[in-house]
Amino acid sequence: MRILLTNDDGIHAEGLASLERIARTLSDDVWVVAPEQDQSGYAHSLSISEPLRLRKIGDKHYAVRGTPTDCVIMGVKKILPGMPDLILSGVNSGANIADDVTYSGTVAGAMEGALLGVRSIAVSQAYSYAGEDRVVPYETTEALAPALLKKLVAMPLPDGVLLNVNFPNCAPDEIEGT
Repeated sequence: MRILLTNDDGIHAEGLASLERIARTLSDDVWVVAPEQDQSGYAHSLSISEPLRLRKIGDKHYAVRGTPTDCVIMGVKKILPGMPDLILSGVNSGANIADDVTYSGTVAGAMEGALLGVRSIAVSQAYSYAGEDRVVPYETTEALAPALLKKLVAMPLPDGVLLNVNFPNCAPDEIEGT
């Protein structure tokens, strides 16, 4: 299974590294095409006033000077050797629920994948603060996402549907009902 990863927090975000570890539990054919810089809040926008810049930063790892939507289009149409079987967008630092979904570049990355006909899932992790420091328990996502994603990938879905998965702000052993 070929998997394309993107996000809105940028190519060097901790959440993207977490998502790559998760994706590698599903496949060895994992590609990363993510924004060069943080694109949080850019929603489903395209870069139209400036040229897109693509930089290879490692084996199957690319940074795009553009939005998550640009990254998915670039990955699917120009970088990957064929269509991906799955697009994962995230792991976003912060939940994407309620009105936040409409602003989210993370959800938009999955939305663009769905529009291109690829099964797509946005993944987000709620966080808290310890003083002024943001504490994002990516270990919760890493502990729970692999099994959940395997189930979601096996489920039949109508064309054009994306999934938006949010993990709560707690330790993995505090989760109930999975």
